[in-house]
Amino acid sequence: MSDTTIDTAALGDKIVRVIKTIYDPEIPVDIYELGLIYDVFVNEDYDVKILMTLTSPNCPVAETLPMEVEEKVKSINEVKDAEVEITFDPPWSNDLMSEEAKLELGML
Repeated sequence: MSDTTIDTAALGDKIVRVIKTIYDPEIPVDIYELGLIYDVFVNEDYDVKILMTLTSPNCPVAETLPMEVEEKVKSINEVKDAEVEITFDPPWSNDLMSEEAKLELGML
């Protein structure tokens, strides 16, 4: 393994850890456990693209939440740039929540 190869798995874990510090303001669960993060892509230039959704299109944090995700991910030393793309396809449902999130919200 040459030192030009990036460890995308390790960086992916770091990105997930950072994302888990961001909470939906209306639900006391982080956005990762809520299932709002659909995908995280990292290329060899350390550019990160995050595909995420919101609990609803008129979510009160529709403007601020993606920016918070971008800023926190950009704060990781290895990350050169981060971009968040919002999608509503497929629409979010509580089926996307982790067991941990469902337990936290009394849904299990």
